[in-house]
Amino acid sequence: MNRKEKERTRIQAELDSQRTQRERNVMGQFATPGALAVEILRSARDLIRGRSGKLRFMDPAFGTGSFYSALLSVFDRDAVAAAYGFEIDPHYGLAASRLWEPSGLRLDLSDFTARRPGDNGTGRVDLLVCNPPYVRHHHIKRSMKLRLGREVTAQLGIRVSGLAGLYVYFMLLSHRWLRPDSLSIWLIPSEFMDVNYGSALKDYLLNRVDLIRIHRFEPSEVQFEDALVSSTVVWFRNRTPVPGSAPAFTLGGSLDQPRVERRLPRNELRRESKWTRFPAAGKASDVNGAALGDFFAIKRGIATGANRFFIMDERRAEALSIPRRFLRPILPSPRYVKRDVVASDADGVPRLERPLFVFDCDLPLEVLEQTDPRTADYLKRGESEGVNEGYLASRRNPWYSIEGRDPAPFLCTYMGRSSSGAAPFRVILNQSRAIATNVYLMLYPKKPLRREMACGSSARAVLASLNRIIESEWETNRRVYGGGLYKVEPKELGSIAADALIEAVPGLGSAVPGQMRLEFGGR
Repeated sequence: MNRKEKERTRIQAELDSQRTQRERNVMGQFATPGALAVEILRSARDLIRGRSGKLRFMDPAFGTGSFYSALLSVFDRDAVAAAYGFEIDPHYGLAASRLWEPSGLRLDLSDFTARRPGDNGTGRVDLLVCNPPYVRHHHIKRSMKLRLGREVTAQLGIRVSGLAGLYVYFMLLSHRWLRPDSLSIWLIPSEFMDVNYGSALKDYLLNRVDLIRIHRFEPSEVQFEDALVSSTVVWFRNRTPVPGSAPAFTLGGSLDQPRVERRLPRNELRRESKWTRFPAAGKASDVNGAALGDFFAIKRGIATGANRFFIMDERRAEALSIPRRFLRPILPSPRYVKRDVVASDADGVPRLERPLFVFDCDLPLEVLEQTDPRTADYLKRGESEGVNEGYLASRRNPWYSIEGRDPAPFLCTYMGRSSSGAAPFRVILNQSRAIATNVYLMLYPKKPLRREMACGSSARAVLASLNRIIESEWETNRRVYGGGLYKVEPKELGSIAADALIEAVPGLGSAVPGQMRLEFGGR
């Protein structure tokens, strides 16, 4: 590490310590580690080796200059004709200006998304490297989203979802700064590869530029000590995609020595909605086959808005004198459900070490004051504690009337970590009357499966097939976050191939998916 980089690292740590974690989240200020910045610039050097002429370099989210510092250490000084940077946050930008001004850097302390080539003497570049602000959509003002969306559509003809983070706009709006055949490298969250709002970036990468490579770090390989996010590096050139070319997908290890590598034809990428399946997956998903959503209505469990108030065990309910008619059995967190089958007592209560119940009543408070004064007192205590003012409670009438939901015979955990490649999710057979909170997905059999189960197909056989499906297919339809946290949403679970279920319940194979959907209604 040279003297300048040591000074930059010291300044970065000092400036970070002066901001709270929330302040940095709102601004998306998470600096690229110096070693990773050097790796990325070395990859740039290898890709542009042999080109003639000096480089024009840009970092649109400069921070304290991780990438610029790496540029100066990897490239000869006389190979760089100009270097531009943008930094909207003066907390970091002013310090960076003082540090790098003697080197000839032009650092503009303003909003990159509002600038155009030619502003303040800046021009289009040959090499653009960026770790854009990781600002989630709810921290972006509506007026700014509208402006950014209009500019992207006008420039590229691409529409961006309102759920997109700021990094999506940064990447798309950078296009106007790229010279023909220029190289662009981005360090961004892996989430764009799976989520619906990532379609704008995938459209851009497949159709507007020549995608070279996407490297995804292992979920356990968190690149930022202060931000739990799974990271990806994307390389592309500003030129028409080369016919027949196949971008490289790499996973794990280092950038120059990945653990897994595979090339994917663009047509295959266009058919696949979940790019994190690659490079490990054998082929793109067969979207024409039967899927779990053909046989189950999949819904989230309920959200009470205040579990500590609404959910209680028998001892607490008795102490509060809440009548049993106002209590519904509800399953605890999956870590307290050790087995894959939840047995039931004669009243439909789960046979668990500590059965739980959710308060379930929609009678007006004035009625309860007359018929069940102790229950009314508990609700008044909730009001004094502000439970009724919570986001969900304040939108219910009365505020304590939770969502009505039937018990689901099958439940799937939807979030977890994988150990040694094992599935982070599991399916549970629910033989009780318990409903579940939103830490579960609830699976209600649709008509064809209900019919087969009524004719004698074993619920345990269905359970076993569902867990085989989860074990073999969990990597195809899920989201991954930093630290190795995996998550599956209802639509994603419903998109998983259902071959094993058809094998377990042969009667389901008599109808093709198109025919089945005609008779599927709700549960």
